[in-house]
This record gives sequence, C-alpha cells and structure tokens, in this order.
Amino acid sequence: MSKRMIAAIVALAVSAGGSSAQEVKVGVVLPYTGVGAEFAQQMDRGLELYLKLNADQVKPYTITLIKRDSKAPNGAEAKVVVQELLTQDKVDAIAGFGYSPDAIASAPTISAGKKLAVITNAGTSFITNLSPDFVRTSFTMWHSGYAMGLAAAKTLHAKTAVVAYTDYPPGKDSLDAFKNAFEANGGKVIDAIPAGGPGAVPDFTPFFQRAKDEKPDVLYVFVPAGDHAVTVVKTYAALGMRADGIKLIGPGDIVQDIKLQGMGDAAVGLVTMLHYYADLDNPQNQRFVAAWKKEYGADSTPDFMAVGAYDGMAAIVHAVQATKGTMDGEDAVKSLLGWTFNSPQGPIMIDPQTRDIVMNEYLSEVVKGPDGKLHEKVLSEIDRVKDECKGQAIGPCAPKK
Repeated sequence: MSKRMIAAIVALAVSAGGSSAQEVKVGVVLPYTGVGAEFAQQMDRGLELYLKLNADQVKPYTITLIKRDSKAPNGAEAKVVVQELLTQDKVDAIAGFGYSPDAIASAPTISAGKKLAVITNAGTSFITNLSPDFVRTSFTMWHSGYAMGLAAAKTLHAKTAVVAYTDYPPGKDSLDAFKNAFEANGGKVIDAIPAGGPGAVPDFTPFFQRAKDEKPDVLYVFVPAGDHAVTVVKTYAALGMRADGIKLIGPGDIVQDIKLQGMGDAAVGLVTMLHYYADLDNPQNQRFVAAWKKEYGADSTPDFMAVGAYDGMAAIVHAVQATKGTMDGEDAVKSLLGWTFNSPQGPIMIDPQTRDIVMNEYLSEVVKGPDGKLHEKVLSEIDRVKDECKGQAIGPCAPKK
C-alpha cells in the first residue's frame, strides 16, 4: 500500500436490503500535508459530509474514497498519484485538485485514463479545456474577479485601482478578470503587482506600500486564502491604508470563513465577491452548516472549499446513478452536462458547453454582529454567473479548434 494513501478505503454508504452493493471507487487528490493541509481538510470533510447526509441518494451503490496526498502546489506529486489511482487502484472517478498546477499537470493523464475528474477547488479558467473529462464544481477566478471588477466600478464608484496578486495561474486569472470588467466600465488599473507565490506567505509590506504610494481608490487583492489572507488584512491595517481612503477589496478568498474571526476588527468593512459564505441565509446552507458543526465541532465552520467538494460529491453520485454504476468516462461526463443542484451556496448548474459551474455571486461586506463575531453581510447578488473568460474566448480560454 502506498505511503501516499492517507486513508486507504473509506466506505461511507451501505447497500440497501442487506445485499452486497456495487462498489464505486473515487480517487481523491488533495494536499493533505504541507501548506495546503488546512484546505484539504475542508474539502475532505465536504466530500464525506455529502455522503453522510445523503445516503439514500447513494443507494444501492457503495462509494469508496481512496485518498492520496498531492503535497506541494507544483503539480509534480499530483500527476504521479493520479497515474497510480487510475492504473493501480482502478478508480472509477477522480475528485479534488486543491491547486491549479495540480490539475494542469494531471490533465494529460486524466485524458488518457478516460475517467470523470471533478475539480473541487482549482480555479484557473482554462483547466477544463485541457481534458474533456474535467468537470468543475468549484469556481474559476473569472467568476468572482469579473463580478468584482463590475461592482468596483458600478457599485463602489471607484475610478482607479491597484491589483496585488499571488504570482501563479489563478492570481493572473484574477488580475485579468478584474481588470477586464473594471476598465470596461470606466475604471483604470494603474498598477498590477506580483506579490509572492502560493508556497509560502510573503511579507506583503513592500507590495502594499507601493500600492499606498500610488493612491488608488481601491486595492484589489487575490491570494490563495488561508494564512495568506490573514496577512493581507493585517498588513493593510498596519500601513493605515483605510485612513488614506484606499478600500481593500477582492474575491472572497481574502476573508475565508475559517480565517475570518482571527482577522479581528481590521477586517470590518472589507468588501468581497464570492459564491459562498457560511452566513448565507438559505435552507440548504442552514442544514449544511448545522450538520458540519455537529460532525466536526461547534467552533468549526465550512468555507467555499468545503462547498466545492460537497457539490463535487453530489455530482459524482448523480453520475453513478445516471450510468447505473458503470461510470464509463464519456457517459459520466455527459450525464453532468446541464446538471442542476440546490447547493448550500444556492442553485448551481454545469455549463453544457464548458463543463464549468454556473452559480450566483454575492457582493458582501464584513460586519461585526451583536454576538461580537465577524459576519458577511450580503449587499447584492448576481444570479447565474458564468465564466466570462470562456464567454469572451480570451487567450487559452478559447475553445480548441
């Protein structure tokens, strides 16, 4: 048994009527160790919680999760474990990919294996163009970045912006998405600052000082959530940028639910755009959050990564039922084209043309509630948002001819 197998076999659904159920094996590729371990825990729990809450949807099949560690966010280990899952473990589907480089590096192997691969986090837009077997239930950076660019110009009435971004594919996507929408609606990005990589949290002070000196109306920041986000908020506060009239905005990655309380009052007033916050007020999310706290502790909370995995497992279960357990790769993918689901984030759909998610985006502001805790207050909602990079056929987002 490989040392990379975190949990060899986790059977989370039982057969109906006591008879032996058909097993469907799902390979899970996540960064269980290293800088992304906290992200992996969110997604791992999201996958498992869907199966626990929806056992009747799984019957008469048994879903077995075979978990492998993709480690560092550089794609090398992910490619190896995907190969092992497909050729040695003979999995029927793949789920996971915490980082875009992992999904990008694995794409040729996914295509060769001809099995459904559900992306539960990696947000670089063009990934689904790299293999016909990719389906994404998470997001692309264009979903939130483009919507935030539009809101910055139209709702916040900003005229100038500086963008600081983590220098890897999702960061570049977020920059391009925000700039595309902001400048199309009368704004101007006066500087774009590469601000370190995803592997370690940098000192953001020189990047933000440069932005402060340029005196923009807004500072739009993309980082890969986690400790990067906490440092962003604290650096913004330490430099007194709010007092200088510079508003910190970005995708919801910078106010990740599992990090929000640790940001303190420095986070109050931050305006972000994302498809999920734990404070969303709908019946599906109330059930999801309550079940999460019951399962993982009253002080725990799900975030957007957990929801991407929860929805990803819902998609896989749908494909299992639609293919009657055969999970032929082409048929499994086809079964998800146009698939709809009432997610904790709201209604979602898989775009039949791009295999990307279509979902609502929420413009939100961090506020302090009567309970003394930080919360996300939804200011406005944009329904049925598609990936605009593919919509405009920009660069590698354009379909292959």
